[in-house]
Amino acid sequence: MDSPCTSESIYNLIPSDLKEPPQHLRYTSLFRATVKDDMKKFKTSMKTMGPAKVEVPSPKDFLKKHSKEKTLPPKKKFNRRSPKKPAVPLRTDHPVMGIQSGKNFINTNAADVIMGVAKKPKPIYVDKRTGDKHDLETSGLFPKYINKKDYGITPEYICKRNEDVKKAQEEYDNYIQENLKKAAMKRLSDEERTAVLQGLKKNWEEVHREFQSLSVFIDSIPKKIRKQKLEKEMKQLEHDISIIEKHKIIYIANK
Repeated sequence: MDSPCTSESIYNLIPSDLKEPPQHLRYTSLFRATVKDDMKKFKTSMKTMGPAKVEVPSPKDFLKKHSKEKTLPPKKKFNRRSPKKPAVPLRTDHPVMGIQSGKNFINTNAADVIMGVAKKPKPIYVDKRTGDKHDLETSGLFPKYINKKDYGITPEYICKRNEDVKKAQEEYDNYIQENLKKAAMKRLSDEERTAVLQGLKKNWEEVHREFQSLSVFIDSIPKKIRKQKLEKEMKQLEHDISIIEKHKIIYIANK
């Protein structure tokens, strides 16, 4: 008979030479240490409530005796002749009770509703089929401003400003006329202005005719100089003609 220590067990049936399969190594990142250092550096500064670096109090600002006690208001002089408050009602005093009103509130309210003016509904508009309502007066769809009495009338400040501008223009024109009289300037009449304009146009036509008669090939320096001279004269004449046509009033100095 076998002893209890050497009794058969189901675990003894498993062969002891069975080896466990090798475990695969887990992937480890190359930046693991760097990430740990960054996390530790940033999280350590946020572990305190408030700023991490607190300003150290000065030794002179120490807690003094009676510094946190509440100060009493200033003492007032007692006056016996000051007006007193009304006396407290006695225990035997009873309030006035049983007062009733003879007004019929139901009939009064009904009469107010019947005789009162009906309240007009607020104008609204619906822009969607779901029924979204909006105020009509502030939407710009209701003709509100064109029905005003002063609609289309020039405001007073604009009329006043126009009058000031007109007055300033008249003063400026008078000033120019006085300066022209002082400088002995002469105004060209319409006939003189037309004659000058026609003369300039005639000169331009003559210069243009000479310019058209130039040779096609500019192969010498004199021809080139003559062409530049004619172009310059034509440009000057065109400038003078445009100035006279643009300004109807022209002043010239008396010789």
